[in-house]
Amino acid sequence: ERILRLAEMCRRLETEEEKVLPFYPSSLAEDEQRDARRVLEEPPTEPLAQAVRDYVGLERFWQRFNKVKLEEQALEREVVTVRQRNRWLREQLQQYLAGFCVTQEVLGERNPL
Repeated sequence: ERILRLAEMCRRLETEEEKVLPFYPSSLAEDEQRDARRVLEEPPTEPLAQAVRDYVGLERFWQRFNKVKLEEQALEREVVTVRQRNRWLREQLQQYLAGFCVTQEVLGERNPL
């Protein structure tokens, strides 16, 4: 019940784009999607599969959860990339500025000019 209440609260905070197209399009071919639907419509035979049927209402929650996890991983990778770029830019700036001043430290290193 708590998860469903949280899902309702999150629904109010969604952007218009997320409300209209909340998930990425499926990468399955049309016949693969038909096969998947057919399998889902078959009555479950295993106890675990029957228990999962009781939580079908949470399917949208898990879709959203997985989407958020994917976006989180993409953002983490983006942060790493931006940090590397920032570090490289700082090094380039230090080399550029080192060409203007003459100190013992600069004299000991390769001069960019």
